[in-house]
Amino acid sequence: MSDALEAPPYGSGTLADVLPSVASRWRVPGFQDSLDLRDRDPGGAGNLPDAVTVLLVDGLGWRPWQDLRERTPTLAAMTGGRLRTTIPSTTPTALASLGTGMPPGAHGIVGAAFRVPEDDVLLHPLSWTDGPHPLATQPEPTVFERVEAAGVPVLRIGASAYADSGLTRAVLRGGAYAGSDTADAIVDAIGGHRSGLAYAYLPDLDRTGHVYGVGSPEWREGLLAVEELVTRIIERIDDRHLLVVTADHGMVDCPPAARVSVEALPGFEHVLTVAGEPRLRHIYVRPGETATLRASWADALGERAFVLDRDEALGMGLFGPMDEHYAGRIGDLVLLARGDTLLVSEVDPVVSGLLGQHGSVTEAEMEIPLLLARGSAGG
Repeated sequence: MSDALEAPPYGSGTLADVLPSVASRWRVPGFQDSLDLRDRDPGGAGNLPDAVTVLLVDGLGWRPWQDLRERTPTLAAMTGGRLRTTIPSTTPTALASLGTGMPPGAHGIVGAAFRVPEDDVLLHPLSWTDGPHPLATQPEPTVFERVEAAGVPVLRIGASAYADSGLTRAVLRGGAYAGSDTADAIVDAIGGHRSGLAYAYLPDLDRTGHVYGVGSPEWREGLLAVEELVTRIIERIDDRHLLVVTADHGMVDCPPAARVSVEALPGFEHVLTVAGEPRLRHIYVRPGETATLRASWADALGERAFVLDRDEALGMGLFGPMDEHYAGRIGDLVLLARGDTLLVSEVDPVVSGLLGQHGSVTEAEMEIPLLLARGSAGG
């Protein structure tokens, strides 16, 4: 399992570039087709669609899908290729980059859990209900808001429970929201969207991968359910409707033998807070202890993790260009697990105990699909 510590190609080949490229089809100011969707569109570059739906399948990594490609003929027949997701390769950060069209350093949602210094809180975006205020935490307009302001209809499709969550309000706001809690409801919502931009979110494959692993029969069955849903959508929409399928991250299986306790690392008494998740940790350290702790942890972890201080992580561009207002949200130390290592912690014992994981920089976590198809329904 290869891993390389390099910045994703923000601006030219990541999940953050999907919605801006779609928005450029309607000439929304400020957006460009950096992904060349016009050339990838199976309907032809000169045949602009009336409607575009971006379907994000949580956890649909490019590499595990390739291993089962022959079992998914509809997905395999779609045009396109692969992209890279954000660092961390995790849902809150990736969805924030999708929704805003910006890298993590520009929107400030830098992990599954991170410190928000201006509010003196530790934010867990997936369980975000009250403070800090979503618009204060992420004030930049979303792509949905900008598309809607340009006069293009916008529809967001997802579980009813997500409609007013803190993460939705922070990074996915704009347009109408269609609460859709079943596969039939998702197909109906997409099928009824005849013009403008739609976005739909599918969470189930990720949940299955976390519990059973991406090498499991359960994950394969989950992938087949995605294949069936995409087939139904294509059969429901017509050739003036473009479907774009992508994902927020892939996943790796991390067996119990690969687990390393953060609390057991030398000098842990100098740590103030452990955040992030088991594949990428933000570590907030007592003043004056960062350099010593970095050196001792790099030695203790060896080839099991990359150990960086904040300045190193930002200097490498891992989070993209960093708004100075958000720099303090990054850990004093950033630990990125290598191979199948899992950096478990007492702060999240349930998550630390899961088999399937993501957040770091292996190809299995970082590579995601970008697949396009026109609908096949008659007019």
